[in-house]
Amino acid sequence: MNTYRQDYSQPDTHSKVIGYLLWIFGFTGAHRFYYGKPVTGTIWFFTFGLLGIGWLIDLFLIPAMDREADLRFTAGPIEYNVAWILLAFLGVFGVHRMYQGKWITGLIYLLTGGLFLVGVLYDFWTLNTQISVRNAERNAGR
Repeated sequence: MNTYRQDYSQPDTHSKVIGYLLWIFGFTGAHRFYYGKPVTGTIWFFTFGLLGIGWLIDLFLIPAMDREADLRFTAGPIEYNVAWILLAFLGVFGVHRMYQGKWITGLIYLLTGGLFLVGVLYDFWTLNTQISVRNAERNAGR
C-alpha cells in the first residue's frame, strides 16, 4: 500500500527516513542512488562524498531529492523502500530481484554473488527505473 504526500496529489514513492538512514553511509553515495542520481552517487562513492563536503551538504538537500524522486518515479504495488533495503543489505543474494518477481535473475544472483558484484552495481544504477517500469506495467494491467 502506497502512502500519499500531505497534499494528496502525488504518491510518496520514496521515504525521507530511508534517505537519511542511507545518508549516514552517504560517503558511499547510497542515498544518491536511492533518489535516482546514479552519476553523482558514483562520484560520491569514489570521492568519499566529495571528501565529506558534499556529504554534509546533502543533509540539507535530501528533502528536495525526495520530492523530485516522488515526482519522477511511478507508484504501484512494488515498494521502492522495500526493494532498496533488500538491495542495500541482501543485493548479492538477489532478494531484491525476487521481490520484483524476477525469479530467474534473482536465482542467478544467489548462485553467483550478485553476478560477481557487477549485477549489484548495475542494480544500484537502475533499480528505481526497474521498479517504475514494473509498476507502470502492473498499473496498466488493472
